[in-house]
Amino acid sequence: MTDKRIPVALQLYTVRDQTERDFLGTLKQVAAIGYSTVELAGTGGLGAQELKQALDDLGLRCIGGHVSIDQFDQDREGAIATYRTLGAAFITIPYLPESLRPDAAGYRAVAQRLNAIGAACAQEGITLCYHNHSFEFERFDGRYGLEILLEASDPALLKWQADVFWIAYAGLEPGAWLRRYPGRAPLIHLKDGYLGVSPVHFAEVGEGEVGFKAVFAAAATAGAQCYIVEQDRCDRPSLESAALSLKNLKAWGLA
Repeated sequence: MTDKRIPVALQLYTVRDQTERDFLGTLKQVAAIGYSTVELAGTGGLGAQELKQALDDLGLRCIGGHVSIDQFDQDREGAIATYRTLGAAFITIPYLPESLRPDAAGYRAVAQRLNAIGAACAQEGITLCYHNHSFEFERFDGRYGLEILLEASDPALLKWQADVFWIAYAGLEPGAWLRRYPGRAPLIHLKDGYLGVSPVHFAEVGEGEVGFKAVFAAAATAGAQCYIVEQDRCDRPSLESAALSLKNLKAWGLA
């Protein structure tokens, strides 16, 4: 069902209740669960070199991290330098404030800002991505916000971190969207939950209602280089949720 050549990472936002108490101890537990790769949501107050050493000691690879557009505005060089030191291949913009996306023109303006950030990242060998939620599937003049953003930005400077749950939650088919932009989604967020309910109820990968078979079938076309488990809220203790998601992925044939 899955491509064993594509590694599986854990987005540490999933276990943020643990990292807030003991960042390094949580990394150790993540490695013990069986993850070999992580995506950061902050550095736990550690310097880049200290964090790099800790990850190396645990045999963990940092695929990238989430950095807000505001952080880039405040210290672009510092943000990029951190992930360069960590040996990360990607940095992802995780969210767009509502004020930046009131209409199609807003999305086009953001695309130009992200082109500039992406060019700065590329100079250091890092690829910039944008992570979708469900709000990008609001239509403006008949076009989805995500369409406007991806098509107004340079594919060489901005890639897409496709969150498959939010696509499905918006009432669309994740596999079809991945095929729609060949080579544009090197990172795929594997997130599960229940569709058509409010408030949103998340679940471990394989425990909800997202159709992952179509996601995995489209991954090669999308240019996937890493699957990333992310669960925004957990009913179980968060490390147990992270472990169950990985167990289910392995049961589907992922190494």
